[in-house]
Amino acid sequence: MFKLLVLAMLAGSVLSCSTPEKKQETSQEVTKATPLTPAKKMGLSVGDEAVAFSLKNIDDQMVALNDLKDNKGAIVIFTCNHCPYAVAYEDRIIAIDKKYKKLGYPVIAINPNDPEQQPDDSFDKMKVRAEEKGFTFPYLFDEGQKIYPAYGATKTPHVFLLEKESEKYFVRYIGAIDDNYKSADQVKVTYLENALNALLENKEVAETTTKAVGCSIKTSKG
Repeated sequence: MFKLLVLAMLAGSVLSCSTPEKKQETSQEVTKATPLTPAKKMGLSVGDEAVAFSLKNIDDQMVALNDLKDNKGAIVIFTCNHCPYAVAYEDRIIAIDKKYKKLGYPVIAINPNDPEQQPDDSFDKMKVRAEEKGFTFPYLFDEGQKIYPAYGATKTPHVFLLEKESEKYFVRYIGAIDDNYKSADQVKVTYLENALNALLENKEVAETTTKAVGCSIKTSKG
């Protein structure tokens, strides 16, 4: 009787020791079989179809990308009132709009900043700034901050040059306006104009991306 009891205890001990090992193997097998979820892409890349938008302009009218008529594309520039980089480029943006709008590429400026974080970029102050500078292009407010992240803008100013094909818009250039924000007279490379000229000549854009130089976009804390 005693021997039978000892044998039963030994058998139970062996079973209890082997059970966790089986569980561990099962866990490892499940881990290996679990697929990885790919990271979600943020923003647009050159060649992507542009994100459509309809935003309020400083004249209180809605302006939509798809409402543009008789154009070859659009120059979407995320910019604002307060940023020194954006201010430094205002005259150049006006000049680019005047030059290329008649060639089929109008400027559309979008203020991406949250006015609660930067009061100087409020909608009312956008109206004042546009009148002071004589903006020749729409100056839209990205209310709710939904458009700038869809494009992948990170700075003001940040340029997205779009080309129109079969009523759709595709990204052809992303980045800076030129290589010297401090002085227009000292610019050596006009990135945006070079890209525009290439498109107008039915050529490939040689430099499709550059680093946008400017102020960080002021996002909502809510």
